[in-house]
Amino acid sequence: MSFDRNLSAADRLIRVLAFTMVLSSMSATMFNIVLPEISKQFQLTFAQVSWVTSIYLLIYAIGSVIYGKVSDRFKPKNLLTFGLLVFFVGSMIGLISSAYWMVLLARILQAMGAAVIPAMAMIIPVRYFPAERRGRALGITATGLAIGSAVGPVVSSLLVSVFHWRWLFMIPLLILLTLPMYRKLLRDEPVAKGRIDWPGGGLLAGAVALFLLAVTQSGGWFSGLASLAFLILFILRIRMAADPFLPPRLFSNKSYVWGLVLAVVSMGTSYSLPFLTPYLLADLNRLEPGWIGFTMVPGALATAMLGSTGGKLADSRGTAVLFRVAVLLNLLCFVLLSSFAGITPIGIAAFLILGNVGQMFLQISMTKTISLSLPKEQTGVGMGLLSMLNFLAGAAASATYSRIVDLGTSQAWNPINAFPASATYSNIYLVLAAVQICAMLLFSRHFGGGTSRARLVQETSGRS
Repeated sequence: MSFDRNLSAADRLIRVLAFTMVLSSMSATMFNIVLPEISKQFQLTFAQVSWVTSIYLLIYAIGSVIYGKVSDRFKPKNLLTFGLLVFFVGSMIGLISSAYWMVLLARILQAMGAAVIPAMAMIIPVRYFPAERRGRALGITATGLAIGSAVGPVVSSLLVSVFHWRWLFMIPLLILLTLPMYRKLLRDEPVAKGRIDWPGGGLLAGAVALFLLAVTQSGGWFSGLASLAFLILFILRIRMAADPFLPPRLFSNKSYVWGLVLAVVSMGTSYSLPFLTPYLLADLNRLEPGWIGFTMVPGALATAMLGSTGGKLADSRGTAVLFRVAVLLNLLCFVLLSSFAGITPIGIAAFLILGNVGQMFLQISMTKTISLSLPKEQTGVGMGLLSMLNFLAGAAASATYSRIVDLGTSQAWNPINAFPASATYSNIYLVLAAVQICAMLLFSRHFGGGTSRARLVQETSGRS
């Protein structure tokens, strides 16, 4: 794999991508706060108005793997142009929406366009940065994601306190400012020839959509079984198609497969912090939504400040070292939360700093490790699949956590739990602490050499 001798253009490109990640992540989270207002204006039930966020997540997840797949057939420059323009059109429709169907259409178009961003956030660092600088690039994009996650709810709260909720569609319009820079900085790369297996892509999309319905919309066993049926048909399809949507040989790469397993586990545990913390603070500390948001800001800001540091550590010391640091931070966070869930919000905010930084370090470590396990011709679809699985893991984890909280318990498993009323949360965090230890053992077994072992795959591919 060849890289530009002068990486200044690549450095500028990754910063533009980070800014895009800020706006994209803000767009994904800003509307959670205004769902009650949308429901009231259009006289909707909670199940109906929740589609504002659910439809975005569904299309975003499917789109990320599709963009990853077609990035080998179409120039990334053109894919980003298409995606950002569709995102712009969706935002404009939302800005002038006067009926609920227009709001849903706006969110659908936003998701269709924005799905190109997580795919490119995986692909651009791989294609434009050599292995020894890739961690830093991934750290910069992770910083953009963290900043967007931190300021999104705050900006949303401030904006709707002064203006109508429709003005939330105005902020994502800024993303169009990045288009000329992408057109200038992205190379005119040669594209692979061949047909795209759209029937296979349709089966995968059906499996993903039904899975998300099952876990986010109380779709029940029917949606779950239908998703499994689509998945089986998809597996049969990729085994028979001449040019399958996902090449079966992708899954014969053991480093890649185990990397996906660890990434899914990491993402599932990551969602415990932004998802469970608001429940905990509202339930045990009786905080209002605005104060809950401010409690979570320090952790997100620490993540934004240390993203580049994590990337540099992955480059200089290897992904295995960064992974171990991440697991240690997560382990401390979950043990502290398990022991002191119910402590003052300031204490919770301090614990979240450890966890948020740890989760970001995990993301950087696993993304770089997985990227190095892929040969060049499988980078697009392989990283796109990783992006999609991240969303699915988050959706499944969120549904699991909410059901456990609904069931509740009065028996704490942690013997040093200081707040009996927090038994349910304490038990969840204790299990997640154990998961961190299992993840460390799994990583040590399959990626004990960190970056160097995975790099052999690309070096071998480059010589063949």
